[in-house]
Amino acid sequence: MKGLILLLAVLHPLRMWPEETTLTTLNAIHSLADAEAKRGVPVLFEATVTYYDNSGGTDLFVEDQGRAIYVYTKPGAGLVPGDRVLIKGRTGLDYRPDIVSSQVTLLHHGTPTKPISASFKQLIRGDLDCARVLVRGKVRSADLVTAQGEPSVYLTLQTDGGTIDALVIGHDQTVLKQLLDASVEVIGVVAAKVDSKQQLTGIVIEVQGISDVKILNPGHAAPLSLPITPMDKILQAYDVNDQSSRVRTRGIVTYYQPGTALVLQNRSQSLWVSTRYNGPLQIGTVLDVSGFPDVLNEHVILIRGELDAVETRAEIAPEYAEWTDLAAGKHAFDLVSTEGRVLARVRGATQDEYVLDSNGRLFSAILRHPVFEGASLPPMKSTPIGSRIRVTGICTLQYGSDPLGVPVAFDILMRSNNDIVLVAGPPILAIRNLLLFIGFLLLVMIVIFIRDSMRERKLRHLNSEMAYVESRRSRILEEINGSRPLADIIEQITEMVSFKLRGAPSWCNVKEGAQLGNRPRDLSVFRIASEEIKAQSGRPLGTFSAAFHPLAKPLPNESEILSNAAALARLAIETRGVYSELRHRSEFDLLTDVRNRFSLERLLDAQIEAGRENAGIFAFIYVDLDDFKQVNDVHGHQVGDRYLQAVAMRLKGQLRAGDLLARLGGDEFAVLLSNIRNRGEVEEVASRLRSSFDAPFPFDECELHGSASIGFALYPEDGTSKDVLVKKADEAMYLAKQSRRLAGGPKPGTSKTTS
Repeated sequence: MKGLILLLAVLHPLRMWPEETTLTTLNAIHSLADAEAKRGVPVLFEATVTYYDNSGGTDLFVEDQGRAIYVYTKPGAGLVPGDRVLIKGRTGLDYRPDIVSSQVTLLHHGTPTKPISASFKQLIRGDLDCARVLVRGKVRSADLVTAQGEPSVYLTLQTDGGTIDALVIGHDQTVLKQLLDASVEVIGVVAAKVDSKQQLTGIVIEVQGISDVKILNPGHAAPLSLPITPMDKILQAYDVNDQSSRVRTRGIVTYYQPGTALVLQNRSQSLWVSTRYNGPLQIGTVLDVSGFPDVLNEHVILIRGELDAVETRAEIAPEYAEWTDLAAGKHAFDLVSTEGRVLARVRGATQDEYVLDSNGRLFSAILRHPVFEGASLPPMKSTPIGSRIRVTGICTLQYGSDPLGVPVAFDILMRSNNDIVLVAGPPILAIRNLLLFIGFLLLVMIVIFIRDSMRERKLRHLNSEMAYVESRRSRILEEINGSRPLADIIEQITEMVSFKLRGAPSWCNVKEGAQLGNRPRDLSVFRIASEEIKAQSGRPLGTFSAAFHPLAKPLPNESEILSNAAALARLAIETRGVYSELRHRSEFDLLTDVRNRFSLERLLDAQIEAGRENAGIFAFIYVDLDDFKQVNDVHGHQVGDRYLQAVAMRLKGQLRAGDLLARLGGDEFAVLLSNIRNRGEVEEVASRLRSSFDAPFPFDECELHGSASIGFALYPEDGTSKDVLVKKADEAMYLAKQSRRLAGGPKPGTSKTTS
């Protein structure tokens, strides 16, 4: 029967592709090269259904004679696993030789194919792509999600070798809690997770229903029955066994940030490499890098990179791309160039940021500063607001990529000021408008001279309105680039909009934030006009609204005023987000997330001023870790960093509300106690700080036994200036350290390897 059907389809005079060879087996289809498959080769074959989403999806998986394939088809076919079907269509999708069907015919019902017992290595290598498999693993998460408008159960499974996902058709929430931490057996078809470059980033198992998920061993306890763990103890449950193999790759260096990362590019492929290498490295060097594969923001990267330069150099010319191409994610980590008009320039302690407008869509070009103690930063490139510039650098995605081409937020990571080229200055149209405005004022002066005083007052009022709006707008733009609170800026925008709309109440609803402006209590008696505030990535930031009398005619520029207000509010919200992040980084230690030396000194000066004004007392405590250098020498800087983070967590846990902990640098910490009554309270806090080292510090590789020497100074008893207080506390700490050594106590900072 199968041969007769295929023969009639090929010989029929009305067949769709009369001059092309029609492939009739899955073996023939899989033998096609990628370039051949993308041409749309006609196919006509029989196969058995292994998966089909009858809830409205378009995904169909079939198998025949040990080969499997994916078919993109129309919804509503009513198929179930085991059905024998005849598929007519063409090859043509991007990731593999998949089928776009034009017709699926049910031949008869049957029995589903026997699943293949699959290992993680087989799945991640793509050996079983599209096949019906049986996978065993432990459920790490179980959630109800919405996929293509239909509810499904999404599972994350920990298998021997790695983590995979499983998407189960259905919405039975009663089983979710039972699945958590349970060992399960899942039957489904293998689907690849790919990024916008069609590169493999993971595996998901498409499961026909919850009946294909079998619990082998239930979890130990329901989540709500677990004991409450203090936040500073959570890391004690951390346990990862990383068996990833080291790989080596080669490419041309297109970006380098010493001690952090570099980017390699080889033709159309590019790779972000995380590395601690801090030596000299030139752009254009051909480099061999070894490291471990990982996935960040749905992109494959290399971590813990080790470098080996090849004695050759090559140049990679940046590819010019528009905003739509970059937002599609297809240039992730590529060396690109693009253009935009300068809206704002922000100088930070660690980077310069240029906010650019590309036909009404915003993105940022960022130049990160190398960290050299005592070195002064070069001046920002001269790019006047409103000028058009071309920037060159690495396209980095903030929220991952989407293989379906949905726009995502991106930044251009530049290498030096040479990556900024001025294309055109601010538009001459602004000068022309100014000249026209001056001419209009001259004409108004002539008219005022001729007409009566009533007309004169009216024209003067009009001119004052225009000047007022321009001055308010200029002041708002200046404050967006300054340190004015965001709420104040939004309030000023609402006031300006109300003025331009002849007194109509105007307000702004910030998403997940405050309602600012003048909103009437009863909106039912007004005509409401609103404009949505959208970020450059497209996500909503809020709405800008105004209320009008229901019988009043709409103003001719009503929509434009609200649209401009929404754009101004968007710039304020996004710029303030950048400013807040930069301010946090300037005041907090990046490793331990406690205050840094700069922030502590500023707060100590303020505390001294408050003490003088209120005749109060406070204490400054100096904490120095004992033998920290031994930890780095024996176990490496990575363990040393984790030890510093754990110490900071324990020290914070011993402090009271209002006390402040800071890292001065290296292995030195300091505590500022503002609310104390006597020296005894300070000694009690110091004792708690010492006791925080009583318990060992367990890590995967070792168990550290730490200690610290502590000294303090009391204001004003021990000193009334910052330098004297710090010196007294340091001397007290040194005496404590000497006393410990003379007493012959156990040497702190030692460690033992755990099994």
